[in-house]
This record gives sequence, C-alpha cells and structure tokens, in this order.
Amino acid sequence: MSAAPSVVVLDYGSGNVHSAAKALELAGARVELTADRGRALAADGLFVPGVGAFSAVAEALAKVGGGALIEKRLIANKPVMGICVGMQVMFEHGTERGNQEPGLGEWPGSVTELDSPVLPHMGWNTVDAPEDSRLFAGIRDERFYFVHSYGAQQWELDPQPPFTAPLVTWAEHGSRFIAAVENGPLTATQFHPEKSGQPGIRLLTNWLETL
Repeated sequence: MSAAPSVVVLDYGSGNVHSAAKALELAGARVELTADRGRALAADGLFVPGVGAFSAVAEALAKVGGGALIEKRLIANKPVMGICVGMQVMFEHGTERGNQEPGLGEWPGSVTELDSPVLPHMGWNTVDAPEDSRLFAGIRDERFYFVHSYGAQQWELDPQPPFTAPLVTWAEHGSRFIAAVENGPLTATQFHPEKSGQPGIRLLTNWLETL
C-alpha cells in the first residue's frame, strides 16, 4: 500500500486552516500547517486557503513569499490547490469597491462583484463540471458550499497545442462564474470543499489521487 500523500496547508494568516487540514486528513492526506518555504516546496501537494478581501489575502501571501513559492512549485509541475479567495488571487487582479488589486497572475483575467440582487452568495449550489473532470469524478451532480460576493466571470486563457486546455467548471448566482479550474498542476475551487460535507471530502480525495 502506498504511503498517504503529504500536503502542506499554507498557514499565512488567512482562511480556516484547521478545518481545511481536518478535511484533507479525512480525505487521506498527511497534513502539516506551516508557512515554512522548504516544507511547502517538498510536500506532495500545497493547499492555499483564503477568506476575506482579495487585497488582504494577496498582501498576506506576499508577506510569506507565497507567490514565488506557488510559482516555483508550478514550474516544477508540483500540485497546488487554492480555495475561495485562494482561487481568486490566482488571477491577474481583483476589483473590490472600485479598487483594482494585483493578484498572482497565474491566469489572465479579473475577479469582480457578482451581478446578483442577493450578496453574498452563501450556501449550497450545483456546479456544471466537464464530463472528463478528475476533480468532480463521481460527484458532478452534488452541491457544494459557497460564501463569496466576488468571482471570476470569464475564462480568458486559451492555450495553443501542445498545451492542454484547462478544465473549467461553472456555477451561477445571478451571473455565471467560475466554480473550479483544473489546469495542469494548478487546481482551484471557488467553493469550500472543507465545508461541503461528503462531496467535499470526495473532491479532496480526487485531488489527492492526482498527486
């Protein structure tokens, strides 16, 4: 039997890291909470949570060198998963209250306020996942737990062969927005797997199986 994959939950001061760590353990990972660069680089997977304002998450990541750490892992084809604002900061920038803040720029595009009369989008929602998604294998018809007012509402990355097109999953709350992305070693969800019950644990298990 192969050893459980090692996952570092990046403990940089944003997000409910303890609930994320517990969910990953339930999914079968050996989990460590740390912002130590060496440990984060060495782990089989890096998990990047994020709660609150886009600018605050980007600033907190910068303080621990998170952007460079994520970039170094991706260049080495080592898996990274971001959730909620940890997904949003992977885009070029986020616009909140009229202010545009820089993101990590792993994907082109902007995170903007959802066009809905009811914000935040809080609660359970279905997603529209591609049929060949590994992340949503066996759970494409399930509901997942969202808490957000902002999202990426367009997908702008259009890779040309030999590069493989990312798998993009969508959801809707007033406007259509990106709920998840599978892009080589970089995976992300707008919803919270750790708050999504058994479907969330299954999704994390699916991710761990790709490490």
